[in-house]
Amino acid sequence: MADDVRPIIIKRITKVSGGAHGGAWKVAYADFVTAMMAFFLLLWLLNSTSKEQKEGLADYFTPTSASTNSSSGSGGILGGISLNTDGAQASAVTVSIPTTTTKINAEEDDDSKEKAEKNKYAEQVAKKEQAYFEKMSNDLKVAIQQNPELSELKDQVLIDITEEGMRIQLVDKDHRAMFRPGTADLYQYAKKLIRKISTIVVKMPNRISISGHTDAKPFTSKANYSNWELSADRANATRRILSSSGVSANRIAEVLGKASTEPLLPDRPMRAENRRVTILLLRESPTLPPDFM
Repeated sequence: MADDVRPIIIKRITKVSGGAHGGAWKVAYADFVTAMMAFFLLLWLLNSTSKEQKEGLADYFTPTSASTNSSSGSGGILGGISLNTDGAQASAVTVSIPTTTTKINAEEDDDSKEKAEKNKYAEQVAKKEQAYFEKMSNDLKVAIQQNPELSELKDQVLIDITEEGMRIQLVDKDHRAMFRPGTADLYQYAKKLIRKISTIVVKMPNRISISGHTDAKPFTSKANYSNWELSADRANATRRILSSSGVSANRIAEVLGKASTEPLLPDRPMRAENRRVTILLLRESPTLPPDFM
């Protein structure tokens, strides 16, 4: 019977752990990223703060002696420095960190202010120039009217002030022309008139544009010679009279021949009044004085 008892076998299985699968590395990586972000933030703050702000920060974090900052005089570990608001360190400062938006707004305000000042100055110059042109045009009208030889030509001298400047136009009439027909030869009374005009023009500092104009009748007297050449020659003849009367050649900005492209009477292109010479005293761009800004 003893041989029929079967042995009892107990198997004990030891479980082996597969190792840690935690996220400890993530914590380390997050600390590293945070440190780098703090480092670059510090660099940006150092770059965007002024010297005075940096000195204020340095004073704030510089340890001070208990004798100068203590409110109680105790010799404890805090050196008597009170931690409440009333006993805060005297060297503490408030530092404002400039932002990009603040800088942009400040620059825009400066640009707007400078532009407004320039516009105001330009308006003042334009008003003075306008008043000056009005005075000189009136002086020229009076000078022509008071001259017995030229007073009868006053209706052929048109003076006005445009956006470009003070314009003087010498126009033909049916009974009296400024140039001999088909030529750039001025009549004697026309030469006298231009010389009288030069007595006013020579006093003015403005540069001068001279242009010649014709009517719409085609010029056929000469081969290869049209209203373009005729108008340019008449403008140049006017320039020569001005120069011989004392107007500096450096003031002549341009001499133009415009043929019949800019008629005085657009609805009547064949009229004598379209044949004319224009002397334009140009407006000058306002120059800011050295001490403007």
